[in-house]
Amino acid sequence: MATKKVKRIVKLQIQAGQATPAPPVGSTLGPTGINIQEFCKKFNALTQKQSGWLIPVVITIYEDRSFSFITKTPPAAEMIKNFTKIEKGSSEPNKDKVGKITKEKLSEIARTKMPDLNVYDLESAIKIIEGTARSMGVEVID
Repeated sequence: MATKKVKRIVKLQIQAGQATPAPPVGSTLGPTGINIQEFCKKFNALTQKQSGWLIPVVITIYEDRSFSFITKTPPAAEMIKNFTKIEKGSSEPNKDKVGKITKEKLSEIARTKMPDLNVYDLESAIKIIEGTARSMGVEVID
């Protein structure tokens, strides 16, 4: 079977279950010529259970105007903000601390993010998530 020729790869972050043909989705996918309504329906159906999260999606667009996409896990920063109940990270993370997170919660986030991280074991994944938390001004406690 002949493989389809890839025309373009588009990366977006969309609220789970809330993709609409309006910008930013419509304005990004419009020039590619794919059926935006069809993409929105498929994306919303797939991400319905993850409501409230920002979901990264990689859309592969083929020359025949068909498409396929893969969703990733929510960004680590979003998960940290959710667990610590903060609006945003600190503008000066080394001086101003905006919240605290336990190692247990970091471990939970790391387990969720494992498929998208470039690591082989949970310990390394936890260190990556810990670094993200620190760079946001979130203090890591035991």
